[in-house]
Amino acid sequence: MTTQGPVLPIWSCGGCDLPWPCPTRRRELRAEYADAPVSLALYPGGYLVRAAEDMPWAPAGALHRRFIGWTRQPPKLPKRRSATVPAEPGRAGRHQTG
Repeated sequence: MTTQGPVLPIWSCGGCDLPWPCPTRRRELRAEYADAPVSLALYPGGYLVRAAEDMPWAPAGALHRRFIGWTRQPPKLPKRRSATVPAEPGRAGRHQTG
């Protein structure tokens, strides 16, 4: 179990005193929800609602980035292989003007 839980109502991390969710908690959540990206966004989204109630002075955009914005991950693309395409025989001669 993590010690990186939120300290309410100031929303700092109980383990490192950084704003919650701290980098350590974010890594833990990414690992826990590795195969469930929507659930990863929903979990801190619930905390976002509570934090907005506790911190009405905080800008909505800053709270969104803090609680949910980090959950967006670029899609995993297959690795590109660097292969060379063999030239067609006689291709160089086709483009010569004469």
